[in-house]
Amino acid sequence: MGEAERSVSQAPKGDIEIRAVEARDVPEIVKLDERSTGVSKCKYWRELYSYFTQARGDGRAFFVAEQQGRVVGFIAGEIRAFEFGSEPCGWVFGLDVDPDLRVHNVGTQLFERICASFKRAGVDKVRTILDRDNHLVLAFFRSQGMMAGRFIQLEKDLD
Repeated sequence: MGEAERSVSQAPKGDIEIRAVEARDVPEIVKLDERSTGVSKCKYWRELYSYFTQARGDGRAFFVAEQQGRVVGFIAGEIRAFEFGSEPCGWVFGLDVDPDLRVHNVGTQLFERICASFKRAGVDKVRTILDRDNHLVLAFFRSQGMMAGRFIQLEKDLD
């Protein structure tokens, strides 16, 4: 049995619940993110949780996917307006799913939930930025109907 097959067959069973993030979820979010990126960003996720929960309902959205009491995915984003000449739209800042569950539509459920949240808040577009070499995440967002937009990201090293 291949590695991917082994991961899927060992995935826990049960329904996925998508719900608003709670303080108790932050350590699990840190672990999921570290598992994917190889970098522990505890302070970053604590600060993002604090920022997002200070004023719920103002276009900020931070959801977790939970299965049998365990956080197996998360998505965070907010509505931003007029940066770089953009009309108000939803931005996805972070998305991750337990690698053992990536073929079980957890990411799709999270993405649909945040898009519904943005739509209820009055916007009709969602955007994100990702590393062009992150083929897994790029394929996921394309599978959700996202494509290159009208903006071009530029950068310069400051040495």
